[in-house]
Amino acid sequence: MGGLKVNIFDTHTHLNVEEFAGREQEELALATEMGVTRMNIVGFDTPTIERALELVENYDQLFATVGWHPTEAGTYTDDVENYLLEKLKHPKVVALGEIGLDYHWMTASKEVQEDAFRRQIQLSKNCNLPFVVHTREALEDTYAIIKSEGVGSRGGIMHSYSGTLEMAEKFLDLGMMISFSGVVTFKKALDIQEAATKLPLDKILVETDAPYLAPVPKRGRENKTAYTRYVVEKIAELRDLEVEEVAVATYENAQRLFGLRD
Repeated sequence: MGGLKVNIFDTHTHLNVEEFAGREQEELALATEMGVTRMNIVGFDTPTIERALELVENYDQLFATVGWHPTEAGTYTDDVENYLLEKLKHPKVVALGEIGLDYHWMTASKEVQEDAFRRQIQLSKNCNLPFVVHTREALEDTYAIIKSEGVGSRGGIMHSYSGTLEMAEKFLDLGMMISFSGVVTFKKALDIQEAATKLPLDKILVETDAPYLAPVPKRGRENKTAYTRYVVEKIAELRDLEVEEVAVATYENAQRLFGLRD
């Protein structure tokens, strides 16, 4: 990776899932080696939320996001909402998520997913936190719901963005930020690459979604939070910028959005 010293913020990783159990220290050491110095651990159901909070209490460089994933929407109840409200008070929780719509798996009807999504957007605003959006095969409906609910003053993130530049600009107009995962390194991801090239640098973030969506040159293998480095390098290449410039900008964007300081 060369001797270039950078600080990179992986704004969306799942170091809290079973795949990484017992290997967290090793993962964090590799991340540090590759310049990934802060990470947001995203919990999406009870076990992953509990594990995310355990991890952030043990490691200074980790922060947490908690919410109810759209594939879990069928189990979203008042009790779940009260549980989330309690967990959102944790001092190292920086956002609510990941929430949204998933029309690929369709584990719950569109109406049930929409209800859980709308309720959690309002919850994030009531708690004065940004919200993190998962959308799969549902971009137009996701946009319509966010537009109708409104984005709070703390904003939000379109996680692992996979749409066009034009659609990304519409989300920015609502007050969202756009986060790019390893998908931006894929050869055929031309729409995503165009968005990563042309969106304002102060409106973009980087992430891995580890252990999923490993970037080139690790595509097809288990993703690691360390590999955020490859996402930063690809965006720098696309924009004809120094790697350090993209690393600094996306790190500062994450710090600002999450309300953090060094």
